[in-house]
Amino acid sequence: MLVPVKWLREYTDINVPVGEWVDGMVLSGTNLEVIDWWDKGIENVVVGKILKIDRHPNADKLVVCSVDVGRAEPVQIVTGADNMKEGDKVAVALDGAKIPGPLHGKPKSEGGETIRAGELRGVVSDGMMCGCTELGFPDKIAPYRDREGLWLLDDECFVPGTPIVEALGVEEPTVDFEITPNRPDCLSMLGIARESAATFGTEMRYPKTECTKVSPEKSADYISVEIRKPELCPRYCCRVIKDIKIEQSPWWMQRSLMLAGMRPINNIVDITNYVMLEYGQPLHAFDIRTVKGGKIIVDTARSGDKFTTLDGVERELSGSVLMINDADRPIAIAGIMGGLDSEIEADTTTVLVESANFNGDSVRKSSAFLKQRTEASGRFEKGIDPNLAKDACDRFCYLVELLGAGTVLSGDVDVYPNPAKPVVTKVRVSRVNKVIGTEISAEQMCAYLEGLDIKTELDGDVITCTAPTVRQDLNIEEDYIEEVARMYGYDKIPGTLPKGAYMGGLNERQRFRNLVKDTLRALGASEIMTYSFVSPKSVEKVNAPEDGVNRNFVKLLNPLGEDTSVMRTMILPNLLDVLYTNYSRSIPAVRMFELGNTFVNEPDPSEPELPRERYSLCIGLYGEGEDFYSLKGIAEELMAAAGIENADYTAVKDDGRFHPGRCAALMLGDTELGRLGQVHPDVCAAYGIDAEVYAAEIDFEKLFAADRKGPRYTPLPKFPAMTRDFAMVVTEATQVGDLEKTIKKNAGELLESAQLFDVYRGAPILPGFKSVAFTLSYRAADRTLKEAEVNEINSRVLAALREDYNATLREM
Repeated sequence: MLVPVKWLREYTDINVPVGEWVDGMVLSGTNLEVIDWWDKGIENVVVGKILKIDRHPNADKLVVCSVDVGRAEPVQIVTGADNMKEGDKVAVALDGAKIPGPLHGKPKSEGGETIRAGELRGVVSDGMMCGCTELGFPDKIAPYRDREGLWLLDDECFVPGTPIVEALGVEEPTVDFEITPNRPDCLSMLGIARESAATFGTEMRYPKTECTKVSPEKSADYISVEIRKPELCPRYCCRVIKDIKIEQSPWWMQRSLMLAGMRPINNIVDITNYVMLEYGQPLHAFDIRTVKGGKIIVDTARSGDKFTTLDGVERELSGSVLMINDADRPIAIAGIMGGLDSEIEADTTTVLVESANFNGDSVRKSSAFLKQRTEASGRFEKGIDPNLAKDACDRFCYLVELLGAGTVLSGDVDVYPNPAKPVVTKVRVSRVNKVIGTEISAEQMCAYLEGLDIKTELDGDVITCTAPTVRQDLNIEEDYIEEVARMYGYDKIPGTLPKGAYMGGLNERQRFRNLVKDTLRALGASEIMTYSFVSPKSVEKVNAPEDGVNRNFVKLLNPLGEDTSVMRTMILPNLLDVLYTNYSRSIPAVRMFELGNTFVNEPDPSEPELPRERYSLCIGLYGEGEDFYSLKGIAEELMAAAGIENADYTAVKDDGRFHPGRCAALMLGDTELGRLGQVHPDVCAAYGIDAEVYAAEIDFEKLFAADRKGPRYTPLPKFPAMTRDFAMVVTEATQVGDLEKTIKKNAGELLESAQLFDVYRGAPILPGFKSVAFTLSYRAADRTLKEAEVNEINSRVLAALREDYNATLREM
């Protein structure tokens, strides 16, 4: 909210320096963005009056002006501007003057521009006549008439020779405050003035609204109003002004608008903008000749209708867009923009001014649908007090009368079926002090609140508060606690430590999650974090099954784009994206993992109204020396660290994500914890990775829910182990895991470990067979094993392998 300090002083006194005033406003909750000083960088620039304009003898596009700048003799200035005439007043930068710039046709200089007298095409020029932008006023706020060319100063207050800063009245700055969404009342000069008056204990002065020279004719004789959608338009107030004279606004109004960030256009448009900035209530003026049938009807549009707005753009409407209609057709989009056919023209003589209240949600949705956001729509979206409508309408009429811009008709047409009523809240004094940590008296609290226009009644420990309807943020006791705290001063509230003997800590799930991460990091894997928003095509790139749960997406209602339109159902595509990034940058070897959420569009057992959200662990690696057994070793180490015993691996050949001969399911009894293997070459090719990639995707929730053993102490062995190596020839279909199970089953308790150390195919092994070699380690805790004892166990194991798998012993 841009707040010109000079304008603000009309509503309340500011008795401290601007810097101190801003600090006080910040401490009471109105945050500062920036302070703009309009007089900065302007020196030796004065008001000048053009006495005479002659052609330049040596240039067709230049003229020579004689200008009165308050000296004994006029100065001579050469210019290429063509929008001035004799008798006009302009800003003149004299020899040695400094201006912010930029000069016409040149980029802006960091330190501004210095103007020197000189010759232009052989004719002496004693300075330069300036436009708005050359004096530091942005082009977007330059008066509409003067947006190109010189800045013409029409008002009688501009006296030749007066320093331009003094003449313009811009010695004081504009303060840009950051207004939070819950305080739309502060998007107005009166709202900021109320905050200032409450903060500094000054009186509040409200604008005059009562006209003294109204016509005996009534507004109701010219217009009637019907609201067909009162839930979208709680109030519609309007008045009629005749004998309109379209002309420039006086400088005091133009200045207020410019310093508040708006471009002056003409008196009628400027008054609507002035009142909007003053009250926060948008207004709109119609040429009453274009309002057919003398009737205003507020209703939603018919879907598919076309409407051309003031900016000349034809827009297609939906059935939810609220429109202002006359008896025959729509003439404005409610709360957003008027129609091209009803705008004020140069020959307009009678105006209908609208001051209405529209539902914020309706305006926001219509604005988004039409892709058109305006100053008015931005204010309606945040919420406006419907009780402001009549005051703003009357203020408009008062200013029309003040400027002599027309004759105001008596009365108004005000349709307000359900008037907004103040919210009454009971506030406990003891509760306020307990929450803030102060000992403020009840009387002082009442004084703070009444300074904010809140009516109070004190009864013991309870203050009954009645908030003005403009304060739509005051609804519960906590809202008033905040008001007391900020008026007391946040800087005065003593600092205290939280009370209690509570200590933070991690729950079991969080500790287990950290255990998994620490284990993987210890195995050389780097943790990554990727976005949960993905493309629905991501599962296609990894060959996920067509009818699988991984295609059951949670779709975003308002996605940034197709690539981020759904929530991920698996982490593997994200991990492969990161692996590709590393591979494309010639990183020779990578190990990484991500432990994060996945989302499936099916009811969550714990919260049926929400999609299922589960933690998933994904591990990926590539590089020299990495193979399926590297990944399997990581999985085994993870199982051991987690305390999960008897995990098993079962071959899987039908998972499109993985190589059909190098994929396994990680099983715990009948529960599948996840899958691991070599990523299918087609999937790698889809990601642009020309290397063997190995990956695992494990269900963290099942891992956490598994029967996990805690750490157990095992003393160092006192007796030696005995080992036996043997190789068995079995068919290709025989799985190594099944052989290992049989070995452990028949070896008994003395078997300490069974390690696979070789799988061989080739001569002299026949086609369709393979050689599988194991090292078995035996140890007893209470004695040294004897050779015969170990040989007996080993023979039993070999016999079981021959019986179950038709395995034959291969000579080593």
